[in-house]
Amino acid sequence: MRNLLMSAVLVGASLIGSTVFAQELVEGRNYATLSSPVPTAQPEKIEVVEMFWYGCPHCYQLEATINPWSKQLADDVNFVRVPAMFGGIWNLHGQLFYTLETLQAEDKVHDSIFSALHNSGRKLSSLDEIASFVAEQGIDKDLFIKTWNSFSVRSQMEKAKKLALAYQISGVPAVVVNGKYRFDIGMAGGLQETVEVADALIQKERQSE
Repeated sequence: MRNLLMSAVLVGASLIGSTVFAQELVEGRNYATLSSPVPTAQPEKIEVVEMFWYGCPHCYQLEATINPWSKQLADDVNFVRVPAMFGGIWNLHGQLFYTLETLQAEDKVHDSIFSALHNSGRKLSSLDEIASFVAEQGIDKDLFIKTWNSFSVRSQMEKAKKLALAYQISGVPAVVVNGKYRFDIGMAGGLQETVEVADALIQKERQSE
C-alpha cells in the first residue's frame, strides 16, 4: 500500500518536471515542519536523516542521487540512514542494516542488497536467506548471525522505530533535516529535487544559528 501511494505521488511529480524547484521553498508544499523537534545524534552538526526500506523501489531509485550527494556534504552536516520498520519484512531488513552497520560492513554491502532485491529477484525474507547472501559478500556467516541477535542491534532497531514515530513517517523514502523538517520525493518534485530541497533546508538551518 505504501509503495502504491508513493507511485501515485511520483507520477504527479514527474508531470511537474524539474522546474518545480526554481522557486523558493514553500512550507506545507515542499516540506512539513514537525510539531515537536526531534533531538539529533550530533547536536553540533546539521543532521540529515534518510528513512528507507531496502524493498522500496523509490528508495532504490533515489540511491543514485543521494549517494554522491551525501559524500560531498560539508563538515557541518551529518548524514544518517535509518531503516523504516513497519513490521514483517521491513523489520527483517532493518535488522539486516543494523547488523551490517555494527560489523562496519554496511557501506560494503548496502548497494548489493538493493541490487539483489530489485535486479536479481531475491527476497531476503528469512534469516537463513539473508545470512547466506551476506556470506556471498565476504561476511563471516557465524559472526553475522551472532551479531544479528545482539543487544546492540536490538537497541538500534528500537531507537529507529521511535524515530519513525517522532518524525511522523508514514512512507518511504522520507528525509528529515535537523529533526525539524520532513519531506519526500513527491513534495520535493523529483529525485534530483530531493537533494536540492535538503540543501535549501540545510542552508535554512545555518542561517538560523
